[in-house]
Amino acid sequence: MNKPVLTLEDAKRIAAAAEAEANSNGWKVVIAVVDDGGHLLYLQRSHDTQFGSVETAIAKAHASVAFQRPTKASEDAVLSGRLIHLALPGVIPADGGVPLLRDGVVIGGLGISGVRSFQDGQIAAVGTNAL
Repeated sequence: MNKPVLTLEDAKRIAAAAEAEANSNGWKVVIAVVDDGGHLLYLQRSHDTQFGSVETAIAKAHASVAFQRPTKASEDAVLSGRLIHLALPGVIPADGGVPLLRDGVVIGGLGISGVRSFQDGQIAAVGTNAL
């Protein structure tokens, strides 16, 4: 059985699409791509983006793989009062983390951090579409 994988070339293509979306809006962000184990494969940080967004972007990407759903799901859950999400290990209840799928299999995750949550999510959606 051949398992689909996320390549470095895939990660760079995803990041380039995300970067183009961020740049078209004048947003400075960190873009993190992790593999299916949540390990960092690719990272880039726009000039002058706050350094706190580095670990946040990685954490969003990791959480999207660990829970196999966008981090927006946890954001929505917390906002609707399901505070248990705040106690789950590794949860980032903010939009901007999305799992990357190939043939219906999670092969990695994309995390964006640096602007408002919904803007991070917008950038992530564009990046995901490049896969």
